[in-house]
Amino acid sequence: MQIFSFAFFCLTAAVFCLIFFGNKLLTKNSQKVHYTKWVLLLASYLFVCYADYRFFLVLGALTLIVWLCGKNLRYIKYGVLAAVLSLAFFKYTNFFAASFSRLLGEDDFTALNIIMPLGVSFYTFSAISYLVDIHRGKLQPMPLLDVALYLAFFPKLTSGPIQRGDTFFEQLNRPRSLGWNSFSEGIQIFCFGLFKKIVLADRLSVLVNQVYQTPLAFDAVTVWLAVLAYSLQIYFDFSGYSDMAIGAAKILDIHMPRNFNLPYLAHNVTELWKRWHISLSSWLQEYLYISLGGNRKGKIRAYVNLFATMVIGGLWHGASWTFIVWGALHGGALVVHKLWMLLTKSNEKHHNWLSNLLSISVTFLFTSFCWIFFRAESVNKAFQILGRLFCFGDGVVHLYLWLFIALGGLLVGSIVAAIGAKDGVLPQNRQNQSLVDGYYPILNLSKFWPLVLFFVICGLIICLAYTGGSPFIYGAF
Repeated sequence: MQIFSFAFFCLTAAVFCLIFFGNKLLTKNSQKVHYTKWVLLLASYLFVCYADYRFFLVLGALTLIVWLCGKNLRYIKYGVLAAVLSLAFFKYTNFFAASFSRLLGEDDFTALNIIMPLGVSFYTFSAISYLVDIHRGKLQPMPLLDVALYLAFFPKLTSGPIQRGDTFFEQLNRPRSLGWNSFSEGIQIFCFGLFKKIVLADRLSVLVNQVYQTPLAFDAVTVWLAVLAYSLQIYFDFSGYSDMAIGAAKILDIHMPRNFNLPYLAHNVTELWKRWHISLSSWLQEYLYISLGGNRKGKIRAYVNLFATMVIGGLWHGASWTFIVWGALHGGALVVHKLWMLLTKSNEKHHNWLSNLLSISVTFLFTSFCWIFFRAESVNKAFQILGRLFCFGDGVVHLYLWLFIALGGLLVGSIVAAIGAKDGVLPQNRQNQSLVDGYYPILNLSKFWPLVLFFVICGLIICLAYTGGSPFIYGAF
């Protein structure tokens, strides 16, 4: 069930109506809270079973293990181990088996028929954070119903964001304030994400797929444009999904953390990872980097831990050497940036527009080069693309118009967001706001002309949508 499918719309609408009218009939807050939890959980499990009932069995078994282990500090490590092993089995068995087979000189390895459960990469990370937070005293063991809903909540199940347990449980245990305010804000955020996905990201995929499939057939300029297009595609695709998930949750009056904060305006790779896939990067820092020792055992060990964290983060994205190389490149860049900061005693303050532009451009160029390994089918294909970038032989020229449209849209959106952030507009100032959190223009749909503008935007989405269809990039992870 795609998050922008008719089935998902019907599911979200049904949940909204059940909770809204159910809360009207119930009188006690405790009854409303308990009723809402059951509605959300049943909808989430229906979402999983819609894909495959076996996915429900895997999720249900892990949920039960995590809940039982979380009730006793002595067993928490076994719960973490169960989560890690489940992820390793479903996601990496074939990868490691094939790698060992090639290492032994046997190239006839036949992949095992293992289907990766829906959302396993994300709900295992949520399970680990829940258990570790209990071990660290940041969280108390929660009832089975709460734990099950935390792991299975359907808007975030397949691609995040990875929400922390404390903020999620706190929201669960209060009555939902569903109504026009939550719906009007949530549907607008959802539509912003939908535009990013089916208008921009999916249209960019046309150029990207052609060039990455046969890079030697295109000239250097077209390959450069395809590399740039993929940087935009993956941003619009994944941030679009995050927006839709956040918007759907907002309709149900559940706040989820923002996952992107204008990452291509980062001045360096350290800042990039504070802006890109924020929920994952913060998870890796808190639950992996710190668990490895962080910076508590000297600078050399800190650099090793940082590099190892990014390599593991790369492997989390997919069972392929291309993802490992991608993670190693970012890990190495983070270490180099830390060393540069140490040697130059720089405070990273930029005093003029030229230094800002240069640092942003270099960071974006490096990020785009790294995306080549992320997108390529193999390491060899990635090096073919890199070689073609600097080869000025003949080839097909394809100046894809939608690339420039998407780039213009990103620049305009970034400028609007930067102005909103500079003005310090806060979500709480709902009556006077023009932006939410310096990023989204939220219209007052109770007024005529904002409502007309919203329907115009919806019309543009329908008219400009790419009908070829393209799955979410992070849906495969």
